[in-house]
Order: sequence, then C-alpha cells, then structure tokens
Amino acid sequence: MSEAAFFRMEGINKFYQMGDEPMHILKDVNLTVERGEYLSVLGPSGSGKTTLMNIIGCLDTPTSGSYTLDGQIIEEMSEVELARIRSREIGFVFQNSQLLPRLTALRNVEMPLIYAGVSPRERRRRAEQMLERVGLEDRMHHLPSQLSGGQQQRVAIARALVGNPSILLADEPTGALDQKTGKQVMALFQELNEEGRTIIMITHDMNIAAYARRVVHIIDGELTEGGGTADA
Repeated sequence: MSEAAFFRMEGINKFYQMGDEPMHILKDVNLTVERGEYLSVLGPSGSGKTTLMNIIGCLDTPTSGSYTLDGQIIEEMSEVELARIRSREIGFVFQNSQLLPRLTALRNVEMPLIYAGVSPRERRRRAEQMLERVGLEDRMHHLPSQLSGGQQQRVAIARALVGNPSILLADEPTGALDQKTGKQVMALFQELNEEGRTIIMITHDMNIAAYARRVVHIIDGELTEGGGTADA
C-alpha cells in the first residue's frame, strides 16, 4: 500500500453486542484510497456496508484496527475532534436528500456554513456557486416540495460540497430516484470526480457501482477487490 495514501483502513473489526452474543459485523477490513479516486463499495443488505460507511464517515468507531484520513489517526480522536472531521472533511449524501422542508434550496445549502460560523454574505455566495454548479441556478428560492426528486438530490449534493470536503461519501444516492434521474445524478458524480473530487459510494446496485472507477465488494463483513456479486 502507498505510504502517501489519502485514506487507509487496516485490520478494521466491528462487534456489536446482541443479547449475550457479540455480532462480528466487519472482519479485518483493509482499504486504501488515493486522493481523487472514485470508489464504490458494493454489497447486499446485511453485508456490513452501512457499518463500514459509518466508520468511514466518523459516525462510528471500530472495535479494533486503524483508520487514517489525510494523515489524521481517527481512532485517537475525541468526540469533539470527530465532529470537526465530519463537518470539514466529509460531505454526506444519503438515499433520501434529507432537506429541511421549510427552507429554500439556497438556505438548505447554506446550513453547514452557518454551523461553521461563515459570514452571511460569504455563505450565500458559496451556496449560490454550488447550486449553479449542480445546475439549479433557477431553483435556488424553491422549497423542497417544489422540486423534483432529482433536483432535491442535487441540492443535497450541493450542500455536501459547499464546505469543500476532502471526501464525498454517498450512501445509495440514487435509491429513491427513477432510472433516468439516477443516471443524471451519476453523471454529476462523474463530473465531480473528473474535477479531482474523492468519492466513496455505498450501494447494493451493480449498475450504479459500475459508474465508479474502482469497485470493492463486501459480503458478510469481508471486503474484497473485484469478484463477487451483490443482490440488486
């Protein structure tokens, strides 16, 4: 593995206590990602991919093993430091856009910058710039209910990117979309990656995973490069 790897997991294990029996969810996971990669983690329901996503996103911590992100050793960090990593280093895109229904697209995209203490003028400028980037310059002042599913997801992508995170972490980003709209969102992800953005996408759909430049498979908590299948 590259010594200069941007993102590295080594020997990651995760156990959850279920009654009297510990459940071994992730099993000695090793994963290295270089800056600018576009990676899909492909696996069926129950494979451990959501747990892996939560650890990548610093929403959960491993039981054992080492996780380093851009030179930062994640398992040594406090909750406050992990919150800082989540807000500054990782942009999240979920299956459902999770927009605040009473806020316009512009205000939804501004939200991470409000929490980061960015001035009103600067956060508006950056939010407008991101909405233009995802092709929604004419929908900035619309509420989520006035947007299509694909437009809502593009607002969510703009919100994830507005803080200029190191990684865009997408969990089933087309799961709630029709096929045509899903392809449009995937085309946007490809453009973002071509611009140098590091993207890690979690999915159960082989057709969606194929958009990435590299695919790894997770089955029963074990991660492998290439081979294997997942249930759509």
